[in-house]
Amino acid sequence: MFVALWEYEVKLGYEERFEKAYGPDGDWVRLFRSDTHYYETRLVRDSLRRGVYLTMDFWESRRAYEKFMAVHRAEYEAIDAKGEELTVKERRIGWFEMVVE
Repeated sequence: MFVALWEYEVKLGYEERFEKAYGPDGDWVRLFRSDTHYYETRLVRDSLRRGVYLTMDFWESRRAYEKFMAVHRAEYEAIDAKGEELTVKERRIGWFEMVVE
């Protein structure tokens, strides 16, 4: 299993819109669900820093994720551009693979 981990600092007052867009029924999940190698996205909120969130995108493998990204680059960039309106900062924390499945 592969996990893409991202951190976001959301603009003050945009938290609800961000949670809707990045949550379980949001734009990202709808896009990712079109691929059978995608498992799920989890959205978590930092309990100590207001407006800081993490997303965890779970995929069958890094290869499946990279292939999806190559095929769906335009759709990904369109959703990403909309997300930039809601955030101050976005940072890829890393790409992680399970040590033991």
